[in-house]
Amino acid sequence: MFRGIDEVDWASLRHASGSAEDVPGLLRGLASADPAERQTALDGMYGTVHHEGGVYDATLACVPFLLALAGRAEVRGRAEVVELLVSIGDIDGAPGDLASSTRDALRAGAGVFERLAGDADPGVRRAAPGALVRFLGRPARVLALLRERITVERDDGVLLALTESLGLFARRYRPADDAHAAEAVWLLTELSGPPHGPGLRLAALGQLAGCAQDRLPADLVPTVVRLLRDRSGQRAGAGHPYDCPGPDTLAGRLRRLRPSDEEGSRLLRTLHSALGGRVSDRVALLCGQLTSPDPLDRCNGVWMSAGLFREWRTGHAEPVTLIGNQLGAEESRLHDAAVAVLVELFTLAAPAADRLHALVTYRPELRIRHGERGAPALGGPLKALAQAGDTRAVPTLAEMLTGPVVPNDLGLVVPHLGGAAVPLAPALRRRLARVPLDAPDTAERAVPLLSALAALGDVEATPAVLRLLRGMPDGLRRRDAVTAAALRALGVLGGAAREAIPDLHGLLRTDSAVATADALWSVTGDADAVLPVLIRELSGTGGGHRRHAAAVLGRLGPAARPALPGLRELAASGDALARTTAACAVWRTAGEPERFLPVLRSAWVEHPRTRRTIAECVLALGPAGAPLHEALRAELAAPRRHRSDAGVHGIREDLALLRVCREALAGPGRP
Repeated sequence: MFRGIDEVDWASLRHASGSAEDVPGLLRGLASADPAERQTALDGMYGTVHHEGGVYDATLACVPFLLALAGRAEVRGRAEVVELLVSIGDIDGAPGDLASSTRDALRAGAGVFERLAGDADPGVRRAAPGALVRFLGRPARVLALLRERITVERDDGVLLALTESLGLFARRYRPADDAHAAEAVWLLTELSGPPHGPGLRLAALGQLAGCAQDRLPADLVPTVVRLLRDRSGQRAGAGHPYDCPGPDTLAGRLRRLRPSDEEGSRLLRTLHSALGGRVSDRVALLCGQLTSPDPLDRCNGVWMSAGLFREWRTGHAEPVTLIGNQLGAEESRLHDAAVAVLVELFTLAAPAADRLHALVTYRPELRIRHGERGAPALGGPLKALAQAGDTRAVPTLAEMLTGPVVPNDLGLVVPHLGGAAVPLAPALRRRLARVPLDAPDTAERAVPLLSALAALGDVEATPAVLRLLRGMPDGLRRRDAVTAAALRALGVLGGAAREAIPDLHGLLRTDSAVATADALWSVTGDADAVLPVLIRELSGTGGGHRRHAAAVLGRLGPAARPALPGLRELAASGDALARTTAACAVWRTAGEPERFLPVLRSAWVEHPRTRRTIAECVLALGPAGAPLHEALRAELAAPRRHRSDAGVHGIREDLALLRVCREALAGPGRP
């Protein structure tokens, strides 16, 4: 199976880590009888040859040897090899000759997968159907094989894989255009009903949702919830397949991070994904999952709720209440999942606030956890309660601030509590005054406190802020982060921080010049002092500095007229966010809405990450921003979050955008 491997000039080929001369060892490791050695080799393949889903010339050179490994019955772990081949070839739409050549090589060797469809190893039989659909290229033959295997197969896991492959087949060839795809849909419809078992029926319904929603039952949600309960009942007492230690390799660790009921998670996640914008159905389905008698079903429901909340703005109240109900669960995995999701929700976590408050009150050991490098951090329940804006968090935070252990990130939740947190200001100020100036964790301790005091507008914090600016040594790790946070705090304090003026003038000649100019303008309103710095930075080469300079110039308004040439140039030539920021600055400085409205409208549609910048500009312009009010109203009415690709930060960013839109449309003096 390794014939010719030494004839390949591996040293001249490349993978993600450079020279591919280590690849022969990885390939031979995949054939090892030692499970740990195989896992290490698999780690290496995914880490270099197929790093982050990429393909390299070394990847293409590996394909014949991987196909040979998959076809040899004596090789253990062949299922993982087939899965690797599927992942390597699953690059439809990837550009370039290399991707095309890799797919061609897999198609040329697809006969291997025909034989593996009936392999003695059920793991191989689970992996083979997906490879057949992707690489065989003969629809009639592929469909015949899938139909035959469904008829004779007795392993539940393989039947699920065959069902998923039927769905993939139907999506590839489209039922409306291809008779074979239409037959695949018919087979899925048959599998979705009795006498088949609940797991198989759930799998078929998930695939139908992705390729033929018109074939779904009218009572889809009750049917799915009933099947889920039936499946859970069958699984009772079977144990948790991923609680075993396993080898201490990357692949082994990833397996231990998977849900205990990985199969159930995949079945329901497939259905949720396929239902997409049918939010009411998905919410009803989540409520069914979250009220299941089986804690594993509820745990899967918690995590899937997070996916819905990140993408859609509606339907969260009932699922959040039910997630809050999981906080008292005895199963640590379920409790931890509920806390993790609620921490991400900010004000959307309000329906679970009573449950969070009960945990904070009656489980004091959960108030603090040990974060990275053992540093104290806020426990999840208290963090979620405070980020939800629930004022019941304030007394507990006050108690912490007087105690022997103060979490480093405590200050980060204070801005979410608004005016209710003002009584915390003296204690926060005292903590900031005691932060060492030259410790390894100075930034971790100081930045959250600076953020909190800025949010509270604590005018008495100026001496403690200046102590940091004046006393930190130049070589301090993350000194720039502390300086930036201190300057933001002084800017918020405005005229109350006048004693900082000499220090700010001195910092205008440093790498923090733009942030300093921003703060100095807020404190003094002296455009002559900051304009030369901002104009200089606007014409520099650093994209971030130029964008920041444009934003500050926009705040200056008409006083920034000398910078208009540079702003207009940036509005025409920068990246999307820089162009948007500069266009907003020109509008605030000189008007010219007719010139830049098309730019801003285009950016709003094409680059969602610019929307908050534009909305803040509209808010600052007041009535003059009316030409963009229509875009803001449409945003508030849209059911989908503006950046569903932003992961765990998406909800926070979206809530901030909606808040600015509402404020801009309300106008001065209106609710």
